[in-house]
Amino acid sequence: MKKLGKTLAVLSTLALLSACGADSQTSTSASSTTASSEETDANSAASGQEYTDPSTLADSYDVVIVGAGGAGMAAAIQAKDAGANPVILEKMPIAGGNTLKSSAGMNASETKFQEAEGIEDSNDLFYEETLAGGKGTNDKELLRYFVDHSAEAIDWLDSMGITLDNLTVTGGMSEKRTHRPTDGSAVGEYLVDGLMRNIHDMEIPIFVNADVKAINETDGQVNGVTVNVEGSEKTIDAKAVVVTTGGFGANMEMIEEYNPALEGYVTTNQEGSTGDGIKMIEALGGQTVDLDKIQIHPTVDQSKSLLITEAVRGEGAILVNDEGERFYNEMDTRDNVSAAIIALPEKSATLILDAGVKERVTAIDFYESQGLVKSADTIEGLAKELSMPEEALAETVATWNDSVSAGKDAAFGRETGMDHDLSTGPYYAISIAPGIHHTMGGVKINTNTEVISTDDKTIPGLFAAGEVTGGLHGDNRIGGNAVADIIIFGRQAGNKSAAYASGQE
Repeated sequence: MKKLGKTLAVLSTLALLSACGADSQTSTSASSTTASSEETDANSAASGQEYTDPSTLADSYDVVIVGAGGAGMAAAIQAKDAGANPVILEKMPIAGGNTLKSSAGMNASETKFQEAEGIEDSNDLFYEETLAGGKGTNDKELLRYFVDHSAEAIDWLDSMGITLDNLTVTGGMSEKRTHRPTDGSAVGEYLVDGLMRNIHDMEIPIFVNADVKAINETDGQVNGVTVNVEGSEKTIDAKAVVVTTGGFGANMEMIEEYNPALEGYVTTNQEGSTGDGIKMIEALGGQTVDLDKIQIHPTVDQSKSLLITEAVRGEGAILVNDEGERFYNEMDTRDNVSAAIIALPEKSATLILDAGVKERVTAIDFYESQGLVKSADTIEGLAKELSMPEEALAETVATWNDSVSAGKDAAFGRETGMDHDLSTGPYYAISIAPGIHHTMGGVKINTNTEVISTDDKTIPGLFAAGEVTGGLHGDNRIGGNAVADIIIFGRQAGNKSAAYASGQE
């Protein structure tokens, strides 16, 4: 088995802009299928990853995993560890999915990394804050399983050389429980690189340009898939199927069907997030939940649909309107911050940060390389660059720094992301507005990741994990919970599908 090459430099570009067989079987290229800029970037990144030669696709496997994002790769690794023979099928030319674009980090409570920093957190607090963020509508059984297995998931990643020991905070959380790579960089490309490395080391076959068109069943028992591989259709038999195809954030027809108010919004999703898995499971009688619950992220660059990570605010940045004034608690939940921005006359806002924030959040270097960042040596100079009232912006920053010093935000009640003031030049600004980010609805599962049918029974042999599922996040997802979701429930899907395939369940 060939090892995964050096991918981080190339993958970080893809991640921030928008997933083998034996040595003789491995292919290292993927052809371009569209002329879009994202597809071009995808194929650039594909040269740094290695995939199984499509000619070696077998007729049957113990477990077929549909989708090579973080959930799919976690499921494959766990299924292999459990003794199964899994395969991963990915319709796009590279693996990674939306996981590649993840930026903030992975939430978890009661972790060894929190303990090392003296952070007193609890699963119960994580549960209550996530439930509050979801306005009490979260599936409580899924949520309880989620928080209680979060620290274990961090340890599992660490055991594979994927260490998330740099802590920050996201909106709606009172403790630093968002785990990032050691250098504070975006979590997505680091996580995908590490998972792919383990996929290769374990000799798990992973096929790209492999578009699954249907999940097959006989007498109510799922027994494989129909897949189009490089223009040829093939039926693959399986004892269990795991669907990890992600959400439908790039399918504007579905977005507008379930939430017409979002017509015209930009999306942060990679173009493969089109709801395929949801549609295939619905065709089998699978139940769906919360499809109208579509999250918009408050800080998205509108020119390139590029998400500006929540860690920027978590490390001390503030939001101002066109008059250079703060207007809301920047660390409230995403839905509330987005609503506050939309309520402004200009329906957009500007992130203000200093050299300290830029040093602590390395993703800002990438935003700068994309021409999204304005800078000046002084706040007054920055205001001039932004065509904002200089005195107003200077007063806003001075007042904010006083609030940080006092440990109290009298104006808007912000309580987190206040470890550092904004007093170290040069100063920076990024213009943002809300964009479509996460589809919180999807297929209904139980804590075993078994798919539930419309008559409230499990569909034998069918499992699902990640953004293709619904219920966990309720009305509003907390930043950092999506990565936790794909790892925690991806692992569970791998375990449970392997057990089912072996006849143990």
